[in-house]
Amino acid sequence: MRPQMRRQKTESRRQKNGLLLLLSLSFYLLPFTLHPSLFPFLPANAQTTQDRKAEADHLFQQGIEQFRLRRFVEALSLWQKALTIYQKIQDRRGEGYSLLFLAGAYAELEDGTRVLELSQQGLAIARELKDSELEKFALQILEVAQGIVDSTPQVSPRTAEANRLLQQGIEQFQKGLVELALQSWQQALRIYQEIKDRLGEGNTLGALGNAYYAMGNYSLAIDYQEQSLAILREIKHRQGEGSALGNLGIVYFALGNYAKAIEYQEQSLEIERENKNPLGESQSLGNLGIAYQALGNYAQAIEYHEQRLVIARRIKHRQGEGNALGNMGSIYRSLGNYAQAIKYHEQALAILQEIEDRQGEGVALTNIGLAYDELGNYTKAVEYYERALAITRKIKDRGGEGTALNNLGLALFSLGNLAAAEQVLLESITIREFIRQTGVGNNDANKVSIFETQKNAYRTLQQVLVAQNKTNAALEISERGRSRAFVELLAQRLRGQESDNGSRGAGVKLPTLQQIQQVAKAQNATLVQYSILYSGFKIQGKQEWHESEIYVWVIPPTGDISFRKVDLKPLWQQQNADLAQLVDQSREVIGARGRSDVEVALSPERLKAQQEQQTRNLKQLHELLIQPIADLLPQDPTQRVIFMPQGELFLVPFPALLDANGKALIEQHTILTAPSIQVLELTRQQRDRLASHQSTPGKSLIVGNPTMPKVVTQLGETPVQLSNLPGAKREALEIAKLFNTQAITGEQATKTAIAQQMPNARLIHFATHGLLDDTRGLGVPGAIALAPSGNGEFNDGLLTSDEILDMKLNAELVVLSACDTGRGRITGDGVIGLSRSLITAGVPSIIVSLWKVPDDPTAFLMTEFYKNLNTTNDKAQALRQAMLTTKQKYPEPLNWAAFTLIGEAE
Repeated sequence: MRPQMRRQKTESRRQKNGLLLLLSLSFYLLPFTLHPSLFPFLPANAQTTQDRKAEADHLFQQGIEQFRLRRFVEALSLWQKALTIYQKIQDRRGEGYSLLFLAGAYAELEDGTRVLELSQQGLAIARELKDSELEKFALQILEVAQGIVDSTPQVSPRTAEANRLLQQGIEQFQKGLVELALQSWQQALRIYQEIKDRLGEGNTLGALGNAYYAMGNYSLAIDYQEQSLAILREIKHRQGEGSALGNLGIVYFALGNYAKAIEYQEQSLEIERENKNPLGESQSLGNLGIAYQALGNYAQAIEYHEQRLVIARRIKHRQGEGNALGNMGSIYRSLGNYAQAIKYHEQALAILQEIEDRQGEGVALTNIGLAYDELGNYTKAVEYYERALAITRKIKDRGGEGTALNNLGLALFSLGNLAAAEQVLLESITIREFIRQTGVGNNDANKVSIFETQKNAYRTLQQVLVAQNKTNAALEISERGRSRAFVELLAQRLRGQESDNGSRGAGVKLPTLQQIQQVAKAQNATLVQYSILYSGFKIQGKQEWHESEIYVWVIPPTGDISFRKVDLKPLWQQQNADLAQLVDQSREVIGARGRSDVEVALSPERLKAQQEQQTRNLKQLHELLIQPIADLLPQDPTQRVIFMPQGELFLVPFPALLDANGKALIEQHTILTAPSIQVLELTRQQRDRLASHQSTPGKSLIVGNPTMPKVVTQLGETPVQLSNLPGAKREALEIAKLFNTQAITGEQATKTAIAQQMPNARLIHFATHGLLDDTRGLGVPGAIALAPSGNGEFNDGLLTSDEILDMKLNAELVVLSACDTGRGRITGDGVIGLSRSLITAGVPSIIVSLWKVPDDPTAFLMTEFYKNLNTTNDKAQALRQAMLTTKQKYPEPLNWAAFTLIGEAE
């Protein structure tokens, strides 16, 4: 019986190969016999029937390309589309050929019944038309098809049903019936899994992934595409593997993770070239071009788009041609060549309208609107944005709708239509928040990266509200547009449970003025929130975006809200520098260096010049950030001021800022920082949780100068052992005496031993090296150097930010007396690094550094801090007094101003 089955399968394969050869050979004849309109395509202003025929011809040819590459499901989908159009425009000859080619696709799917049925329908049309050429072709197809039916065992009813549901879902999705398509595919998936049809399962998972991507549910899209990729790799289906990789790249691009998008697209491109698939190759090239374009690498992006354009025109792939032209236009717009940009975009629009690619048409309209926007023709821009918005709503493209609304709102703002701009921008933000909450799941990195693509909408709405003197409403939007992933992560950790539906942020309420006022009262502190705004400026004929203003809100414990504005335009107009450059220069002139670095002696002249520049910079930052609100800050220096920075302001050494009289801010105020006001509310809840769960004092974990690990920050580099820190050891020993405990130093301070003790410690102090690098490549930079555990792992001894993120700590305070521990990757969600990980792990108060701190002054400052802490329960006051004492002994800001307290003071 088995040999007989083998002979039947061999015969079936021989017949199928004959059919494949027949259809493939027909490819070389069809452009001249069936579809002369393909060479060349009809102009965009052709009559409707001709346009529809051109579209059907285009789809038909695409199907042939896919069939030749043995992508039979894709070919079937394209030919089914073409058939529908031919039937609508009553093109019987096109209908006949579509039916015959569909028979070929179903033959490869082993649906013998459909093969015979479609072949017979095609033959009937040929005879109706008395078309001898078509009839001859139909008889050839029918003969081969009949052989397949005769020699192939009948497909099981379950397989046939799964195939039918898969195709039904494709047709439903193409018609915009997304929910029905999902139902069809889920049913097909269950059947394929039951009958162990791995290829069918992989194809259906990929279809589900594409659908969820279109719906803006990126978490599910990634999940389904990864499942599809795993199956296709398992069965060594290289074509499907290339498609799945490309689809994953597209999802990560939407999340703003361009590096990962490029990684997947490069893998996809390699496979498509290996398979000699020009269509897939052109799509991968286009996606790579878009990713490099987002990174600002326009030269590389143009190269990829030009390669795609050449291929698309060679294979007559109109959609690819349109997309390539549109992307080229976007690059020229970024380069300030608006005339060339509009030319490319209009060419793209004509093609995409011709083939009825509605999503592509919406993108092209948006791009033209952006060009007119940057030319200052806002009325024209609004016209194009509104057309794009109508399309995104019709095809239910939520991501596209959010973008269209944001662009429309900005243009309305430029026209002075403030009320309409406010309404439109608020709607845009609501859509984007919905996508973040429902489409990204509980993946923190994805939530952070997608917010990077959305943060500008919050800034624009703040500008619109302030222009209407709605400054309190603008504060709500400012708070709503920062640290959202952080707030949701903290709230979820405090609840102690993962969200079952992947909507971690669903239970987090949006910030309100009442909540903000309550936080100020609960903290018994004056809250200062900064928001950096950007505006477009024409520089040498090119539209550029620069920091234009800082909005500052001050909320004292009484709850009164004051608002001030700071004009930043003179900074870059007069000094040719922006705020970020001023902050960097200020840090540089302070002379930050590592704890163990050798101090370089400067000549008296150079030292004097450096000190003068330092003073100027610190005074200028004070003038920008403090002077406008100085009258609103408490007069009592023991009263707390909590700064909520944004962007580069996270790196500002607030304690060292100098007023006009040269007096440091730490001398006038007790200073703390926080990523946002809502984060402060949550750290207060963390503090209360610890107080209610710990009836007895916990142990203190003091770590100093561990045996340093060898570190490799990039693969291929030679490992370098971090330098010894004798001052850190002295620091740990002195502090341990204050807490009647033993410091853990040297080879005893292994990563394994310390990590085991951390969850049980009430106080944790690290005096060691800190690293800024993302040593594990997980998007969470930062690590604490501990002694190697001897496990032979990469960077053995580094306790990384992502490892801390997964801990459950019960410490009231963690002090990182190390270099750069308060720094990290600055995002719209705040600083991603050690400080964020520690707070997430349950710590309500942390002290971190903003630069590479010197060894001896740091040891002195930390000892003073703990002495003060033993006499007061106020961490902020203890740190302030330690800074002032250290400042007397080591006057330079480098020595005393690096540390900041984040979170709770008590």
